[in-house]
Amino acid sequence: MRHKIAVIGATGRVGREVLSILSEFQNEKKISIDSVVALASEKSKGKKVSFDDKELTVLCLKDYDFVGTNVAIFCAGSYVSEKYVPIATQAGCIVIDDSSHFRMKEGVPLVIPEVNKDKITEYKNHNIISNPNCTVIQMLLVLCLLHQKAKIKRVVTSTYQSTSGAGKAAMDELYHQTKRIFMNEAKKPEIFPKQIAFNCIPHIGKFMEDGSTKEEWKMQEETKKILGEDIKVTATCVRVPVFIGHAMTVNVEFNQRITEEQAREVLGENEDNGILVYDRREDSEYTTQIDAVQEDAVYVSRIRQDDTVEHGLNMWIVADNLRKGAALNIVQILEILTREHL
Repeated sequence: MRHKIAVIGATGRVGREVLSILSEFQNEKKISIDSVVALASEKSKGKKVSFDDKELTVLCLKDYDFVGTNVAIFCAGSYVSEKYVPIATQAGCIVIDDSSHFRMKEGVPLVIPEVNKDKITEYKNHNIISNPNCTVIQMLLVLCLLHQKAKIKRVVTSTYQSTSGAGKAAMDELYHQTKRIFMNEAKKPEIFPKQIAFNCIPHIGKFMEDGSTKEEWKMQEETKKILGEDIKVTATCVRVPVFIGHAMTVNVEFNQRITEEQAREVLGENEDNGILVYDRREDSEYTTQIDAVQEDAVYVSRIRQDDTVEHGLNMWIVADNLRKGAALNIVQILEILTREHL
């Protein structure tokens, strides 16, 4: 069966990446596509976006009739999803939503294909599948394998998240701010609460009553929904002056002993599942954000024992947040959905 796919937010960074990966999957015959519709806001109507060897003309989302569209991929933020996902699902369209709006809704599956693809069938509850938070995806892709080897008790993580996670305007702010600083033309930040150029900002998302930010709350609650309610998670999420690629330190406390050698072996056996261990104790023998750009893999480096707890490991995890952290995960969900459930 060939499918009609709509991509909402097609002019944004994630939307464009979805179209690019969709094209790759179609050419590799992983997905059978009849047509792709590019949708965005009224101000983007008429713009052109690339798909395969052709250009698509962007249509206005508010005028679009979802009847006859098999799957809609939403990459336009929570406000858009809140308003238009119900319209799409009522028209019989299945939605894969990249926003956080439906992630914690009961009955909506939160899916990382390598971790819990069996949950995809639960789309039938609401005609919605949610794509997890970008940092949750890269962290749990690694932790789920270790969890099978030795049960995880507690996770402590600090993230170093690129400006692309906040959209194109945020990337532009980093670029222009950097230029102006060199030219002694400082300008007040507009997207971020503080200067992002040559700086780190420990603030992603709104602050909550307990002092955490919404991004930190997502890491805690989404991990529990996917991996298990009994796992404790504490996170500090930091925006850093990088264009693309999220990095994170992850400290894991297990209920039983697991050595760093066992961890390397478990993770090293899963190259086909998108994990690459690059971990030698020499200069530059580890992965950084720049190394991960335009790569599909999640990279693991700096694996080492933590002797401050009974059974602990430290590691460094890096991924391209626009690919596995968003677009690739979405298209992998779409592949399984169309192949096994439609």
